[in-house]
Amino acid sequence: MRRVVFNQKGGVGKSTITVNLAAIAAAQGQRVLVVDLDRQGNASRYLLGDEPAAEGTGTAAFFDDSLKFSIRELKPLSFITETDFEGLHLMPGSAALDELHSKLESRAKVYKLRKALESLSKDYDQVWIDTPPALNFYTRSALIAADTCLIPFDCDAFSRVALYELMQNIEELRDDHHDELRVEGVVVNQFQARASLPQRTVQELIDEGLPVLQPYLGSSVKVKESHERSLPLIHLDPNHPLTQAYVQLYEGLPG
Repeated sequence: MRRVVFNQKGGVGKSTITVNLAAIAAAQGQRVLVVDLDRQGNASRYLLGDEPAAEGTGTAAFFDDSLKFSIRELKPLSFITETDFEGLHLMPGSAALDELHSKLESRAKVYKLRKALESLSKDYDQVWIDTPPALNFYTRSALIAADTCLIPFDCDAFSRVALYELMQNIEELRDDHHDELRVEGVVVNQFQARASLPQRTVQELIDEGLPVLQPYLGSSVKVKESHERSLPLIHLDPNHPLTQAYVQLYEGLPG
């Protein structure tokens, strides 16, 4: 199973959701790979902390190698680094992705990631792809490579407008490149249960037939602590209510 976590709007929790769901999968015995396509590398820092990724690994190195003409086949495993968490590996992101973007776009390399991840199907049970907040070469590559898409949503008017635009863009990409891609669901993040606006906004999405997933993820300072310590919630505080909400969300994914 390959999942991409994507929203064109920034600040909706893509990296946090990607890493925590991937960490839960690994903690439950799955062999899991996180692919970080964001030049900010937040998912990578979340899993590695201040430790540098192994030399020559990462998504930038992978795409850079894909630009080089060679009769040898790309070996995706060589771009992957281990984390401190059993069963959880990472293809790190970095600022070097910026430098490659225009070259990759012009050379039509948008199917390279899909081919690479398909070749890793025997090595990993699940792949989780973190994306930048833009519909660019990297996010299109991720959507083409994935089986399903999870869309983080943070309950405000701007997010709602961005969600409709995103659904349209995904539908166009399905038509042009990948007709088997499914939107697995909308992940409600930063939900304030006692406030009327988030409740009304989410209910309107449900009434419109959008696949809103349960449970909704609330806000907690525990997330910031998790980031600071580079410990996914399942390892930092497995009994915390937000951790348990993530577990319920993961276990309820349609698949």
